Amino acid sequence: MQIPTHCTLCPRRCGADRTKTRGRCGGGSTLLVARAALHHWEEPCISATNGSGTVFFSGCSLQCCYCQNHSISADGIGKAISIPRLAEIFLHLQQQGAHNINLVTAGHWADWVIEALEIAKKNGLSIPIVYNTSSYETSETIQKFSRYVDIWLADMKYVSSDCSGKYSSAPDYFTVASAAILQMLDLAGSPQFDSDGVLQRGVIIRHLALPGNLADSKRVLEWIASLPKNQFLPSFMSQYTPFFHASDFKELSRRISTWEYRQLIDTAISLGLTNGYMQEKSSAKEEYTPCFDFTGV
Repeated sequence: MQIPTHCTLCPRRCGADRTKTRGRCGGGSTLLVARAALHHWEEPCISATNGSGTVFFSGCSLQCCYCQNHSISADGIGKAISIPRLAEIFLHLQQQGAHNINLVTAGHWADWVIEALEIAKKNGLSIPIVYNTSSYETSETIQKFSRYVDIWLADMKYVSSDCSGKYSSAPDYFTVASAAILQMLDLAGSPQFDSDGVLQRGVIIRHLALPGNLADSKRVLEWIASLPKNQFLPSFMSQYTPFFHASDFKELSRRISTWEYRQLIDTAISLGLTNGYMQEKSSAKEEYTPCFDFTGV
């Protein structure tokens, strides 16, 4: 594998020489992973009974002020591992009974992860690969993963460039993410399940409702509803908790209200988005955030 010397793996295209320094994403030359374990808090068709074999990578191309995983996305926590070790981790998760391998925020490590997947597949890795993403991805990086990824677990955070610029330092978020999700839909096709109802292939489009931003959430849902029917599963999330620098913005310094989330769900129903998932309001709990203590790494 050749380490990028002018990195363009994410939409920031910061041009970092990652043999010498870290990119804007926080990624340098050596792969950093914070946790690898069975995870039971994804959508039911992903976690199912045994859990999703979830690998949390350090760094992130976005800079969300409310990130619940900020210790790894922004603060640099992660254990340096080799590519062969990552392949071993994938295989160990499969041996533990994982229904899939769930790559969380892997885009800025694309070349490292793909080489590990190649090694693991040659040594018996056979369960589906989930790409868990903010959708702030380049077309080139999605194409790199297209031969390996079976399930795209994709956020659609905002339509408003004001919101995405203010909260995630990415005013171009909707332009980039909408194109990325359309590419994922083309690659995956309609959802496919095994006999136990576990997703084997397809796209899940998530939206995390933010307090004080109901108008933009409704615009997100309208965009999702414009996509080809029966080609994806929508997932509406109420788990927002004011982590990290959320208190810098008054509207984000609280959890979403029951009324706001009810409005969101009513909008989804009115738009025909009824074939997916919604969270209970009780999901907004800090214990749903994993402990990044290098478990499994």
